[in-house]
Amino acid sequence: MKLNYKLYPCTSSDAPKHLFILHGLFGMLDNWHNIARKLSEEYTVISIDQRNHGNSPHSEEMSFELMADDLAELMDDLQIATADIMGHSMGGKTVMRFADLHPDKLNKLIVVDISPWAYKSGHDAYFKAFNTIDFSVCQNRNEADAALAVIEPDAGVRQFLLKNLDRSEKGYHLKFNLKPIESFYPQMISALDFQWLINAPTLFIYGENSGYIKKDDILTIENTFTQASFIEIKDAGHWIHAEQPKAFLETVQRFLAD
Repeated sequence: MKLNYKLYPCTSSDAPKHLFILHGLFGMLDNWHNIARKLSEEYTVISIDQRNHGNSPHSEEMSFELMADDLAELMDDLQIATADIMGHSMGGKTVMRFADLHPDKLNKLIVVDISPWAYKSGHDAYFKAFNTIDFSVCQNRNEADAALAVIEPDAGVRQFLLKNLDRSEKGYHLKFNLKPIESFYPQMISALDFQWLINAPTLFIYGENSGYIKKDDILTIENTFTQASFIEIKDAGHWIHAEQPKAFLETVQRFLAD
């Protein structure tokens, strides 16, 4: 699949390293603009829309294996042999699967606030909202926000979700491809199985207030990721890069520079 992507040329070197960034569930490459722009001071950054998200093609097929292969195909198309790769949440699981399937294409791996293990369902209310709210009758984004507020009281989360609305001739429609994402969701929250040990240097970044990576997870993660390190970002939840961008950037820059 030919993914939509945005390339941020490196501003300080003619032959920089490359860094790919993968968003999470219901996200898109624009969510990472500020981080990508800052990291492009030292790296050529490629931020992507994963399949069925953003402006990438829609498909009825969706799996971590396919999404890992999508990234490998993009690297081949851009003639990038190896790269550093970072993924958040669902994107973090995609990049872990990529490390298992395409280890020869990977330099360093950054996994943001997700582990390879199984999780309880936590997005049912969002799927219900997107299946039941008729955004086509909304005359403006304030009306769309009010409709979503019945299910999600947090204004910041609603703002993130409403980025997925595109203007139609009448009201709005969803940019992402809901049905395949919903069908994929049980696999998304299941544990990953690995063919091999992951020997690439890997940084797991997690938010103090998130709960997606617990202290007890670290030893079991280290059984698969032989060069794993872990950094907790204080006063941050699941969206670390948005909640604590300075601390997040400094953590990523240190790891990539070592």
